[in-house]
Amino acid sequence: MKKELLMASALVSTLGVASVAQAVTATTAGSLKIGAEFESADDSTTDSNTVMDQSNFNISLSETTDGGTTISSSFEIVDEGTVAADDDNAIKLTFSDGTALELLNAGNAAGTHAVSVPGASGEQGVGGTSTNNAPTGVDFGAGSTALGVEWHSAADFLADGLKVSASFSTDNGAAKSITARVESSFGVGATYVTTAGDTTLTIGGGVSGSEVVRTGTQLTADQEGFNLGISAVTGDLTVGVAYGDGDTFVDEGASVTSQVDGSVVTAGVSYVTGDITLALNTTAGEAKDSTTIGTAGTTDDSHDATSASVTYAVASGVSAVVGYTTVDQNNEGISSTDGGSAWYVGASMSF
Repeated sequence: MKKELLMASALVSTLGVASVAQAVTATTAGSLKIGAEFESADDSTTDSNTVMDQSNFNISLSETTDGGTTISSSFEIVDEGTVAADDDNAIKLTFSDGTALELLNAGNAAGTHAVSVPGASGEQGVGGTSTNNAPTGVDFGAGSTALGVEWHSAADFLADGLKVSASFSTDNGAAKSITARVESSFGVGATYVTTAGDTTLTIGGGVSGSEVVRTGTQLTADQEGFNLGISAVTGDLTVGVAYGDGDTFVDEGASVTSQVDGSVVTAGVSYVTGDITLALNTTAGEAKDSTTIGTAGTTDDSHDATSASVTYAVASGVSAVVGYTTVDQNNEGISSTDGGSAWYVGASMSF
């Protein structure tokens, strides 16, 4: 309780520096995506096709106090068949010296600095219901709770092109149960940007750790890990590669929790030529999982995916997309029937 009261006091006292405001400045953005996906699963599953109709509307709120501190937040409404609001929104304070502090729903600094690797456009994907727990994102070990803070340095921290962040989250107050959950977390991350001739290099990554509990008992293998990546931009060409390694946990349902020890590597390239953007990405994840708490898994899960897309800029804010994905999975060392391939043909409009 003491930690929660200190967090609340810091939030109230910090926001108290603002003058009484009539209304903050609001900006909006959004997009509409519509197209058709054609999914071809393994030989034992019937092929399918689906109309993908997705839209989102984002509202960003910002205002600056008389003392030069900018207070900002945002929220998003997403419609993918059912309307849902994104309530994972931090309050961000950006100070006059360039540093920033995010309060509540701040996330994990290790994930903040994960390098963006070019990926294919389109809404194609291969669905499945297996218990394959191989990770597909390099920041899979970066856990957090809603009651968290994240500090960001100003640009050129200690060296030109360097930015760093640190985060901490604590018990979110949820009732202890037989389902495992993150109780507290920490994270540190950094991004360094430099140039080499005509190429801009971005190097980033982070380290994170979390305590995971189930019925009030800390698990022997918590959520933790690291990620490291690099991207290079030369003119219209962008290439990138990133790697993540660590432990995490998965709620398998029916009060079953799996501990997962995994790693993942992803690489991608994109090239812009006129109104056309070409993109290619490959991701390979592997893991050992176990539903017996404290006992390591002995057989491998794996998830290997390759995606490609062609995007054509039809007009300002309007694009036509053709995308393709192929997925190969192994579950507990055995080839899984949840692999397959998918095509997507569609368009997007954004503002």
